[in-house]
Amino acid sequence: MKILCVSDQIDPLVYSTKAKERFSDIDAILCAGDLPSEYIDFIVSTLNKPTYFIFGNHNLSEFGLYHKIKHRGGAHPTLNGMSSYDLSGSHGADYIGFKSARDKRLMIKTKGGKMRPLLIAGASGSMRYNGALNQYTDFQMMMKLISLIPAMLTNKILYGKALDIFLTHASPRHVHDREDPCHKGFECFNWFIRTFAPTFLVHGHIHLYDMNEQRVTKIETKNGTTTVVNAYSYTLIELTGD
Repeated sequence: MKILCVSDQIDPLVYSTKAKERFSDIDAILCAGDLPSEYIDFIVSTLNKPTYFIFGNHNLSEFGLYHKIKHRGGAHPTLNGMSSYDLSGSHGADYIGFKSARDKRLMIKTKGGKMRPLLIAGASGSMRYNGALNQYTDFQMMMKLISLIPAMLTNKILYGKALDIFLTHASPRHVHDREDPCHKGFECFNWFIRTFAPTFLVHGHIHLYDMNEQRVTKIETKNGTTTVVNAYSYTLIELTGD
């Protein structure tokens, strides 16, 4: 299963009239945050493949339509007077922030030869650095990850695996992250990797100004191997059977 991963930057090779031919062999698309909704629209309408997205710490004009926002007095400026409602399939893409899904459109062959759905979960946002929207302390993010535990355990019982792909905006702490307050990764993501061993953790947020910088790191745990991939601009990953 070949997957196109994008984040943080509109890439001219993706935002192109030749995108359909260039990416004709992909099976799915992951959008790891900080992308305009119009760009996601274009990708979905052009490539017409199952697409999942999360929010980063920028381009949050529609964040309030997916999450309740605490604010002081009046409507939050991101809402433009609109009420919250279910937009889980808007832009032709599925929002996976702080959620999990079993996608039967994308089937994986197990070692026993049976087919099972792709198992995916996501976490929006970055480390808290100025108190703005969709920023979290490590403790706050940990609380959100705890809400995913029942689904992970159910997946393990039903399919023998907790998760195939964990889609995040920020990276795990000390894996591809930076030392400035904005770009530090979440330590709780490392706990999540150690506990549930997703095959891939795909993140954004860390810009690659030199495209030779490391964007792929393998993490070995007692529960398995997780490949951490920085989706900045765009990259491709391949998910094989169990």
